[in-house]
Amino acid sequence: MPSSVMPMSNSVPGQGGGRPGPAAIAVNGLRKSYGDKAVLDGVDLTVPEGTVFALLGPNGAGKTTAVKILSTLIAPDAGHVRVGGHDLATHAHRIRAAIGVTGQFSAVDGLITGEENMLLMADLHHLPRAEGRRVAAELLERFDLTEAARKPASTYSGGMRRRLDIAMTLVGGPRIIFLDEPTTGLDPRSRHNMWQIIRELVAGGVTVFLTTQYLEEADELADRIAVLNGGRIVAEGTADQLKRQIPGGHVRLRFTDPAVYRTAVTTLQVATRDDESLTLQIPSGGSQRELRSLLDWLDSTGVEADELTVHTPDLDDVFFALTQEASR
Repeated sequence: MPSSVMPMSNSVPGQGGGRPGPAAIAVNGLRKSYGDKAVLDGVDLTVPEGTVFALLGPNGAGKTTAVKILSTLIAPDAGHVRVGGHDLATHAHRIRAAIGVTGQFSAVDGLITGEENMLLMADLHHLPRAEGRRVAAELLERFDLTEAARKPASTYSGGMRRRLDIAMTLVGGPRIIFLDEPTTGLDPRSRHNMWQIIRELVAGGVTVFLTTQYLEEADELADRIAVLNGGRIVAEGTADQLKRQIPGGHVRLRFTDPAVYRTAVTTLQVATRDDESLTLQIPSGGSQRELRSLLDWLDSTGVEADELTVHTPDLDDVFFALTQEASR
């Protein structure tokens, strides 16, 4: 299976203000329905090469359907799709030669060893025997599976099976990988190990299209995030851009001296008070300028808080706000 990706005519702004770079995935007007249920209703996406793109959404939002279409497993009802420089409608076989897919459910065969799973994938990719063994050995070592390579995969932990699953995906040297909820069911340590693997893949120039329900995962990994709800993209941008769309940021002041607290209550009329915990909550966008202005104001009034914390909306806030608004 070829590992190179043909250049695309679609281009997107490069990172860091560089020249525009090619898009690994370009989607326009994607639609898919099952009966009278529109699962995808006019989706537009552009994913630059060598980045992580995260697609978020509640259960039933259409994330897995989008992955199945982009990876040529099912056909769309309408829309234009290019993956790896190839048109889905006319060159689906070329797309399949340029991508790797790790689905929600492991493709590992538990009845054979990890090494045998890898060699089976090498055979499916029509690699010569010697090359297949070399690639399998290199990937097993890369994913820290060498010691377990000759044990039945059924004896592997969940994290080991997931690592083997991704190693099998990489046998053909794909430059675009679809990871459909790859860390579902993993413990926190295994999830963090998987994040490191994804970072290493992207550092090597691989493009990763990730679907996940773990918002922390998207925040940690994704260069860009799209929120899918009701078959439509309701927001897209970097994690910071999405967070800035949601109100609710604030500065929290905590006091230990009731007298100082009462003075602060009188002085800071815009604050929300909690007399039991002696805290004040002041609306703030969390910018450096706003924080400096607040500190200067506190200094000028002689109010000194014992603790100051800044809260800005996180992806949980973004997710709930956007999906609830779209539902309404």
